[in-house]
Amino acid sequence: MLIGFVVLYLVLSIGIGLYAATKVHSAADYITAGRSLPMVVVIAMVFATWFGAETVLGIPATFLDENLGGTISDPFGASLALILFGLFFARPLYRMKLVTLGDFFRQRYNRPVEVVISAAIALSYLGWVSAQVVALGLVFNVLSDGLITQQEGILIGAAVVLLYTLFGGMWSVALTTLVQMTVIVIGLLWIAKLVGDMPEVGGIAPVVAHAAAAGKFEFWPPLEWAAVVTFVAGLLTMGLGSIPQQDVFQRANAGKSERIAVWGTVIGGSLYFLFAAVPIYLTYSATLVDPAMTATVLADDAQLVLPTFVKAHLPFYAQIIFYGALLSVIMSTASGTLLAPSVTISENIIKEFMPHHRMSQKKLLWITRAVVVAFTGLVVFYSLWSLQTETSIHQMVENAYKVTLACAFVPLVAGLYWKRANNLGAGLSIVLGLVVWIAMEFVAPDAALPPQFAGLIASALGMGTGGLSRAWSAGGAA
Repeated sequence: MLIGFVVLYLVLSIGIGLYAATKVHSAADYITAGRSLPMVVVIAMVFATWFGAETVLGIPATFLDENLGGTISDPFGASLALILFGLFFARPLYRMKLVTLGDFFRQRYNRPVEVVISAAIALSYLGWVSAQVVALGLVFNVLSDGLITQQEGILIGAAVVLLYTLFGGMWSVALTTLVQMTVIVIGLLWIAKLVGDMPEVGGIAPVVAHAAAAGKFEFWPPLEWAAVVTFVAGLLTMGLGSIPQQDVFQRANAGKSERIAVWGTVIGGSLYFLFAAVPIYLTYSATLVDPAMTATVLADDAQLVLPTFVKAHLPFYAQIIFYGALLSVIMSTASGTLLAPSVTISENIIKEFMPHHRMSQKKLLWITRAVVVAFTGLVVFYSLWSLQTETSIHQMVENAYKVTLACAFVPLVAGLYWKRANNLGAGLSIVLGLVVWIAMEFVAPDAALPPQFAGLIASALGMGTGGLSRAWSAGGAA
């Protein structure tokens, strides 16, 4: 019966997505929802940008395995990225009336910069979308008591997300997200109350006190160079590397005004940080209610603690709400992060190689949809491979933003805020950032200075060298 309710929920999500397709009449509708969305929808979409499998399954698992400091990349880094984007990037980018973030790099620099950075942005999504699909496979496996393998669950989950994203695009993301975020917030808060009322839990304060006594709230690293650098890198890899991302940009850019673009992003990011505490609270409560079950599951996969606890200890109606909320968070994140790289590839790479006089909005729309299908295939392949390598959801998300930190962040910031940023600087920034990052990954992946941060420093030096060299040349000529 539980699976029946889940299937009904999936059908409803597909139905909303197909209804959203009736609002799509051009590629612009598909990509930005006509830049017509109100504040509440933008807040919901920004909140859903990060509130996915990582938040409900990955972060609590890391908290149990390590401590609060282990979650520095998410939610701390993730929410920092959204707030910074809203405060410093949303307004100038919204005024440029761009379709994709890749368009900025073409307008500010040149075509090669646009193609390389767009490819890097699209590549970074592979791990992020795959993390959501792997989580869907995990949920279907738990729900069916093993009748559906995680591999089969990955195929089912990818097919559902593809179906309702394919036709409606950003309109599908907007409408389904609004429904899904309502289910998430109400459902998880209500389940938190149910768990808090259990005699073994006794409310929030005892859980916090128990976690504090167990050392789970240790946050700051030891005052040692290697530990401090690793800690800062954990915060900024996602906190800065997530800023030059199409999904963050397109959610802000879909707002119907500049004010909505800015504050919808800031409020959504702030709410994400606050609400990420709820799954941590629920998962740690499971250790108090059933220590034996928790220990057994932790030895196998910490990501399974919360779903296993809900299925074993909560009433049936609460299980329906929980799994509905869990599917909501995963699918809302998966749909947006599936659309973002597909749009980037079609708009900023494929489109420019097509004869412009033949490129109608209708044709571009179908090309974008074809890329959505192709990228879904890549996601499924990577998801199945990650199971073989036992890569955790948290690790998949952390790894996703290394490439954009190393080669896209500096050109974006300099392009907006440094008048001397030029094509030479952007080219050097990209090349040096990528070369140093990739080389360090092979030569010294566990060095005190993480490879992606070495790449960031090299990227900044490249931009500075290119920008100042033109200034020196002009001064010498004078």
